[in-house]
Amino acid sequence: MTHIIPPETIQTFTPKGGPANGRKALPLLRKELERLGLDGFLVPHEDEYNNEYVPASADRLAWVTGFTGSAGAAIIMRDRAAIFTDGRYTLQVRDQVDGQLFAFEGFPEPGIAGWIAANARKGEIIGYDARLHSPDAIARIEAAAARAGIHMRIVDENPVDRIWENRPAAPKAKIYPHPVTLAGRRVEEKLDEVSQGLKEAGADAAVLSDPISVAWILNLRGGDVACAPIGLGRAIILSDGSVSGYFDPEKGVSELYPVGGNKVSIESEDSFDSALAALTGKTVLVDPAITSAHVFNQLEKAGAIIKRGADPVALPRAIKNAVEVEGARQAHIRDGAAMVRFLHWLDTQGQSGHEDEISAAVKLESFRRALPEFRDISFETISGAGPNGALPHYRVSTDSVRKLERGTLYLVDSGGQYPDGTTDITRTVPIGEAGADMRRAFTLVLKGHIALARIRFPEGTTGSQLDALARQPLWMAGMDYDHGTGHGVGSYLSVHEGPGRIAKAPNTIALKPGMIFSNEPGFYNTGKWGIRIETLQVVTPPEDLPGGERPMMGFETITLAPIHTALVDVELMSDEERDWLNAYHADVLEKIGPLVAEEAEVHAWLKAACAPV
Repeated sequence: MTHIIPPETIQTFTPKGGPANGRKALPLLRKELERLGLDGFLVPHEDEYNNEYVPASADRLAWVTGFTGSAGAAIIMRDRAAIFTDGRYTLQVRDQVDGQLFAFEGFPEPGIAGWIAANARKGEIIGYDARLHSPDAIARIEAAAARAGIHMRIVDENPVDRIWENRPAAPKAKIYPHPVTLAGRRVEEKLDEVSQGLKEAGADAAVLSDPISVAWILNLRGGDVACAPIGLGRAIILSDGSVSGYFDPEKGVSELYPVGGNKVSIESEDSFDSALAALTGKTVLVDPAITSAHVFNQLEKAGAIIKRGADPVALPRAIKNAVEVEGARQAHIRDGAAMVRFLHWLDTQGQSGHEDEISAAVKLESFRRALPEFRDISFETISGAGPNGALPHYRVSTDSVRKLERGTLYLVDSGGQYPDGTTDITRTVPIGEAGADMRRAFTLVLKGHIALARIRFPEGTTGSQLDALARQPLWMAGMDYDHGTGHGVGSYLSVHEGPGRIAKAPNTIALKPGMIFSNEPGFYNTGKWGIRIETLQVVTPPEDLPGGERPMMGFETITLAPIHTALVDVELMSDEERDWLNAYHADVLEKIGPLVAEEAEVHAWLKAACAPV
């Protein structure tokens, strides 16, 4: 099937990775291991910054194995190899990786540590690049290796980098200021807050290795990675409220200051290790979950006192100020108009049987790109028709594309990046007539979605305490979904943001007013169709309720696009649930209607789509 993709389209849909990668790379890497006196080498997905979206120049796992998922690792031995992925990628990894060359293993269990304990041979030497692994992960691996009589060795130069022919150049996009009119707070204010936290924690300094934290604290944005407007760099913040940022000089950050006054200095990224060495005797806060073992090793060598703890920027960043919250509202109104134009297209031309997952994704992107404020997509669109919709993290390519066939469901999960906010929305749409089983499952998902949207909760409540609300209607029917219910979302930053989360897994971060989370329960009928309903919602301040004895927080839904009522079995819904859905649609019509008022067909469709049930 041939697709004509407009040149301005961000997404390419060309197949990525594939078994040929491993067939070519493994002999080269094994020859290099022999030269280095190594019996094996660890290849993680993570880059030096622990990014979710890895630049092409740092996607070593894909180059070595052919696997392009967002989480995984491999171990390459001289005569055997294994690749580790979690349950999201069970099918994808088998499509992209040669099973004759790699054993398929689970992640985190057995993980690399478990595999070494069970498969490595006594006396073997396994190398790793300390810049690409967290200290906790390496500690587990080294402990397992020691028990098995295996030796772990840090390499000075990554052997993958040495043999990688035609390796893409490292990104050097210019970094630019994020104005206070959008950020809501000046750099000095942010530094004062974070440095006060360092003092309270008894730390003299903190290492910020997450480029997203660096972007937030310095009010900077960039274009080094896809889908997230960040420039790669690091920072060290001191308890006196000063900060040093470390960037490639070609990114032009030094030319932007004194944006942060005399509290900010900008240095070359090459001097970062020297700056770590200068922290002798200082108590340094470092987050072991996101900072590399290399940083820990350098600090230990310098004689610094390492204090393990959470990134001190993560929580302040997650609690959006009033300017950021209002920016998110406006971004979602704007994005909602693009979504309404697309949903109208789906309900008309998309029903023809001639459209497919790629043409739909291209059409949706075109509606967003028509917005003057649009800067990027916030992740590659999940455009899943029929059985592909049952793969929660599906990415369409020209090899996997399916038609939008009548009698099926189409699931589309997408988002945009705007200077005032980041969006993420999922809608499920019937193509042709929906069956009773589809309508029942959709309504159960919707009931869970509404339960989480309506809930009121006291201060101190965590996301893990709310997760079951979204699952309860499905659980009562013997159904569930194997992903989290809600992730944090940044303010013109990453679409996936911590530290809070709404999921089964325990999370100790209490929800705070201003935090933005997704609400995205789903159900996936393997091999047939998938359903997910996702909106973003901001945590509201505590307020007294009539007859209540303590203030309660809640959620304000800020995503604005119709939920397809042809998939709703009204008989399964309570009066309160119907009232919520009707009120939500009235809000959508009120805020989006004026933006499409001059598009007669779209406006008429919107009015019908938002009609009360």
